[in-house]
Order: sequence, then C-alpha cells, then structure tokens
Amino acid sequence: MNQCPLPGWRRHDLSVTFDKTIYNEIPYKFEAGTPNIADTIGLGAAIDYIETIGIDRISTYESELYLYAEETILPIDEVTLIGCAEKKGSVFSFKLKDIHPHDVGTIMDMEGIAIRTGHMCTQPVMKHFGVPALSRISIGLYNTKADIDRAAEGIKKVLEVFA
Repeated sequence: MNQCPLPGWRRHDLSVTFDKTIYNEIPYKFEAGTPNIADTIGLGAAIDYIETIGIDRISTYESELYLYAEETILPIDEVTLIGCAEKKGSVFSFKLKDIHPHDVGTIMDMEGIAIRTGHMCTQPVMKHFGVPALSRISIGLYNTKADIDRAAEGIKKVLEVFA
C-alpha cells in the first residue's frame, strides 16, 4: 500500500467500484469530501443582509416586539412567563395553566402558528422551575405585531379547547 509522502496528501489510487473500494490511510479516510460550499455562500449572503439593515436596528426592533408580546400575552391570566432576565433575547417562554406544552404546540400549529415546545435542551432549567417542558415564541426580524396578536389568539384558542 502506498504511503502518503506528506501529511494531508491524498493518494491518487483511491477508488470506489462494485468490485472493490480502496480507502486512504487514517486519518485522511475520514475526511468529509466536498466542502459545504452552498452554506458558506449562504452565510455570506446572510451577513451582508444583516449588515445592510444594521445589527443595532435589528436588536431594537426585536426588543420592541418582545415588549409588545409581554403587553399582549401576559394579561391572559393563565399565562406564566418563565425567564425574566433584564437583557434577555427575544424569546418568550411560557407555561399555560396546567396544559402540557405539546398540546399547546399542537393546537397552535392547527391554527397556523409555529411555536417551539419541549425542554429546549435546558433540562436543568426545567427542573429548577419545576416544569416538564415549556412553550416558546421566538421573535425575530421577520415578525410583526400582527404575529404577536395571532399568537395571543392562538393561546386563547388553546384555553377554549381545554376549558
């Protein structure tokens, strides 16, 4: 078997056929192949887009929407906000009465409203708050106050179903 003369060199006799496969030596045989070119180009386009708008403008807009969500959703008696850090991201995590978050998510999905439900990869936080899971509205640059209003209506629909 030919040895690669320098680290990182690739052998030229590697091949894959139905009869035989010739692998490179370790560690080179574990290389992923074609680099993720499309996502790299997409990331560059996303960065250009964000720079065009301005990260500070995006942050301000998302913060304003989050405050609107608090003003719109927290008055619903059965909603309990989880997480109230002073400078938190624009995610609105909540409990809804004694209704399991998966039920909340299913009903809101049927209303055409996408939310996240589950333990959000934060099981220690769930344990701290004594909940098996949460519902979460994620607010971004692409959202509007109308989206927040629809989320509030979706929460009210969930409460109707479980009344």
